[in-house]
Amino acid sequence: MAFRVCIDIGGTFTDLAVVSDKDGKLNLFKTSTTPDDFGRGVIDGMRLAADFYGTPLEQFMRLCSTSFGGAINYGTTIATNAVIQRKVGKVGLICTKGHRDILTLREGGKEDPFLWDVDYPEPYVPRYLTLSVSERVDAQGNVVYPLDELEARNVIRELRGYKVDVIAVALLWSIANATHETRIGELIEEEWPDQPYYLSHEINPVIREYRRTISTVINASLMPVVTPALSGFEERLKHLGYEGHLSLISCFGGVMSLKDMLEKPIYIIDSGPTGAPVAGLMYSRLDLDKQDVVTCDMGGTSFDVSRITAGDIATTLDAKIGFDYLGIRKVDTKSIGAGGGSIAWVDPGGLLHVGPESAGAHPGPACYERGGNYATVTDANVVLGYLNPDYLLGGRMQINRKLSEAVIQEHVAKQLGLGILDAAFAIWNTVCVNMTDAIRTITSWEGIDPREYVFVSGGGAAGIHIIPMMAELGVSQLIIPKSAGALSAVGGLAANIVADFQRNYECDTGQFDFEGVNATLAVLEKEANLFLDSNAVKLKNRRLEFAVDARYYSQPWELTIPLGLKSFKRKNDVLRFVQDFHEIHGRMRGSKEEGQFIQCSNWRVKAVGLTKDLDFSISGPAQTPPLKNALLGKRLSYFRDFGKTMETKVFDGAKLSPGNKVVAPAIIEEMATTIVVFPGSEVTVSRLGNYLVKLRSPGKKMNRNRG
Repeated sequence: MAFRVCIDIGGTFTDLAVVSDKDGKLNLFKTSTTPDDFGRGVIDGMRLAADFYGTPLEQFMRLCSTSFGGAINYGTTIATNAVIQRKVGKVGLICTKGHRDILTLREGGKEDPFLWDVDYPEPYVPRYLTLSVSERVDAQGNVVYPLDELEARNVIRELRGYKVDVIAVALLWSIANATHETRIGELIEEEWPDQPYYLSHEINPVIREYRRTISTVINASLMPVVTPALSGFEERLKHLGYEGHLSLISCFGGVMSLKDMLEKPIYIIDSGPTGAPVAGLMYSRLDLDKQDVVTCDMGGTSFDVSRITAGDIATTLDAKIGFDYLGIRKVDTKSIGAGGGSIAWVDPGGLLHVGPESAGAHPGPACYERGGNYATVTDANVVLGYLNPDYLLGGRMQINRKLSEAVIQEHVAKQLGLGILDAAFAIWNTVCVNMTDAIRTITSWEGIDPREYVFVSGGGAAGIHIIPMMAELGVSQLIIPKSAGALSAVGGLAANIVADFQRNYECDTGQFDFEGVNATLAVLEKEANLFLDSNAVKLKNRRLEFAVDARYYSQPWELTIPLGLKSFKRKNDVLRFVQDFHEIHGRMRGSKEEGQFIQCSNWRVKAVGLTKDLDFSISGPAQTPPLKNALLGKRLSYFRDFGKTMETKVFDGAKLSPGNKVVAPAIIEEMATTIVVFPGSEVTVSRLGNYLVKLRSPGKKMNRNRG
């Protein structure tokens, strides 16, 4: 017997999704995140899992090992937190003479040019650590000025005097001719043996020098932080009995080996939320056979929303962290500070806000009895009667309603002149509005009608808020998976092995360079297969997806166009690509210029190693058991639609069976989440045990604001 495990560390809770190859059944485990030592929280979760399976921890860890057919996939916030807090390594940047301010000026303008009195943000690498060398290569790869090697040696010695941890080298047009960058790397090895360095044409070989430079320096800055932390964590697991190598969830929705990730640690940034759309697409396919999906994930600290169209998870090249672009392609996720631990506060003008600050895991919401002194969304849900004081995490954590009432009275009710229930409802309603607006940013604001998509909701806190939000948006199809409380971890468990390879090669469709393009694609194909070889992916489980970033002439930004082929053999292949570009441009940008030549720049290959599908089949009685078998009792809960607190039926999710239908108002309790079935909705248990939500009048807003 072997186990596959995925770990997702959130701001409040650490989630583990575990599946056994013996029965294929998925089980979830949840422990408090331990910010002072994230590994301790993970190991706490491993102990829970080992106890559940009746196996000593050391034996359980061995059965998770790759040598036994198991796996441990790991999602961590270490890179994200390090960059946001600037707790990264000291980087020295070597650039082309005359371009020392590339990290300050960025792409030639401020975010808002009308704020003339606001200075540029501080560059990621201080200017005194950004040194230039004389050299120049043009866009065609011709050497205009040779590299001044003596000057380069002096620059390396100067950075050594500054005691930088790592060196980043990013020269103009190194993507057209990397000779000078490569030579500087050799000079570093001569002048400063064993000093780590990164070259931009190896890290992110794309056009646009700022994005290539910023991705290279961010990657370099993470190396001194990520390498010891992740290598140390892997050794810690091995000490407990784990055999093999750790895999990490990447920011483009797949998993990579620790070795591959340590070479490019930038791909760990924002990796945690990328598991949710993978899981969302999986559940939508299994339950409704639909591939247009919006995934929402509300945890303890944040609310993350992402979009999948025709089975393709939306990605972006414009992701930012702080004031800087990442410069790499990643899953397009909108994240806001709206979770169960988000703090409610009233500003001097008497306006209620929720988030973005969170109480986190420690001290957490006041009701956790860990010293929290501020009102949070979780405290509001306790006061409203939505959360069971005795059943959080399956009864392993008890919550104190009186503490919730005290902090809401002190920080919200008193300032707004409201009663406790109205103040708690105001907190609940405010966070719902914030999350609904976040959904609109990746749907309505981008020309997408959310009513045409299936919504999949995950996260421990989402089930208490999602149904009224769907009514607000007019959505008619909503799935709340049984594993909603650990959606990202499940997605990481189901994720394929994925890596993205790219090279810049400029050409247009008017004078298409078959030889140059095909040579570029062949190199990328070889790199992709070498990656899959290193991860022991069998030929039958491999998939290579070819694409190119292209644009009309004079356009500033490209669209990524799938190719559907790995080489261009005849003119009709080019014509088919042109037609695809016009069609996609018309759909995405609202216009198309048929007859115009297309300019191609970055050629891409995504290497995919298919992993074993998860089995969610349920074996149960031929006839659906009566709903009353799952009834736990009743609890006083507040519903604004009725204008009062009322006795509400509470059901045990573990005892609900496929075909059971729960009509509002009601509450369903799972180990890692709670679902409030609000008036105007009903929930049916699907054949896979998930919750299919139906709104009786889709498009009719539930009354959130009456009174």
